[in-house]
Amino acid sequence: MLLKNKHAVIYGAAGSIGSAVARAVAHEGATVFLTGRTLDKLEKLANEINATGGKAFAAVVDAMNAEEVNNHLVEVTNQVGTIDISFNLIEIENKQDIALTQMSPDDFVYPVEKTMRTQFITSTAAGRVMMKKGSGVILSLTATPGGVGYPLVGGFGAACAALENFSRNLAVELGIYGVRAVNIRSAGSPDSRPFKEAMIAQPEVLGSVINKMKGDTMLKELPLIADIANVAVFLSSDMAAKITGVTIDVTVGTTAGLNHRTTDIEKSNE
Repeated sequence: MLLKNKHAVIYGAAGSIGSAVARAVAHEGATVFLTGRTLDKLEKLANEINATGGKAFAAVVDAMNAEEVNNHLVEVTNQVGTIDISFNLIEIENKQDIALTQMSPDDFVYPVEKTMRTQFITSTAAGRVMMKKGSGVILSLTATPGGVGYPLVGGFGAACAALENFSRNLAVELGIYGVRAVNIRSAGSPDSRPFKEAMIAQPEVLGSVINKMKGDTMLKELPLIADIANVAVFLSSDMAAKITGVTIDVTVGTTAGLNHRTTDIEKSNE
């Protein structure tokens, strides 16, 4: 087991990505502390993990509230001694499909302010705990707009870029204490909750959007939730002990080069 005897705190654990990461790290032996704002969903996930041989605990924690986050970490460290993994995966609402020139200041700033507030609170709280032990990893998640210009994403793109910068700076400051900070950049997982809900509401529109997103990737595929969870497991393990201060790109090559025109190459080779 890659994460045997490690302790992970996951914020937004009841969400589609949060729950997948929780299951994955628990499967690899970590004790998982699930947090969020809906206790019944968290307890259901904890029961599922425990029933399959893992070890999980659920707690209501508002990841926007510094006092609640710090109090929860005190409880966790009193229970198990320390934490080894912190991953904030709470979902932040944002308005997209509106040109920046047509967007209100409040709508643009909202996802940036909310994202950075919660990530700062949870990451620095985890950092203070991990510094005492001299090890640990703080993970974060962004998307394609964090690495390439992307139209009509509003403040979401700015939030991704800000979070990636914050993760790098955090890694620089915590590295001398043996603590790592790594960001994961995804191209968007079509099996995540936002995509599934949009597919139900507007199947024809979203189907076209997903096909275009796939067309921009090098492999003509988008990363699934399981792909993100697997990367999180690896980065949390000792196998990634020397990886810090970077963003691990899981956009299937999109931020390295938009590949929607590579179908022309295939046609020319026919």
